[in-house]
Amino acid sequence: MRYVIDVYGVLVPALLLWIIIAYVLSALLRRLMQRFDLYRLVWHRALFDFAIFVCLLGGVVYLSEYLT
Repeated sequence: MRYVIDVYGVLVPALLLWIIIAYVLSALLRRLMQRFDLYRLVWHRALFDFAIFVCLLGGVVYLSEYLT
């Protein structure tokens, strides 16, 4: 596993990049859920959004091991 990624000469923690990717995916998923009114099935929207973000972050970190 790579802990630091070189981005044009700047060393960036890999977790920071994974968090950004998970946040973008989460934002796209939130927009999709709003569009199709799926939030009416959710009891606590903020908690659900956080859980989705954590699941996406776990998936991104898991997949990063196989892509590098």
